[in-house]
Amino acid sequence: MPEHGTGKNARPGHPRPSDPWKALADPTRRSILDLLRQRERTTGDLCGHFDMTRFAVMKHLAVLVEAELVVVERRGRERINHLNPLPLQRIVQRWIRPFEASSADKLLRLEGHLSKPQIKKAKKP
Repeated sequence: MPEHGTGKNARPGHPRPSDPWKALADPTRRSILDLLRQRERTTGDLCGHFDMTRFAVMKHLAVLVEAELVVVERRGRERINHLNPLPLQRIVQRWIRPFEASSADKLLRLEGHLSKPQIKKAKKP
């Protein structure tokens, strides 16, 4: 069950998704997202990629669903898991893109500096 909102920006009575950073912190969950990036997968298919119990994989999926990184669709008895790229896109827009321009500019200036011919000063006898 999703946690109810807390903190100054919480809306009482509205569920708050889990922190995507915490969900991304685990290497197994990142591997699950990598598999889902390729295509949608059933829970059984995902279980076949890991050396752990189905219960353990489902616990990882529950964390990803709570963080809104995975959306589950039921088709009869099957659970089809889909990657939800929106939370990841929000992370990129807020935390990565602002630094890209600055870093790229610095790298271009460094490249320009390094590509200039170096003039050696002659030593005086």
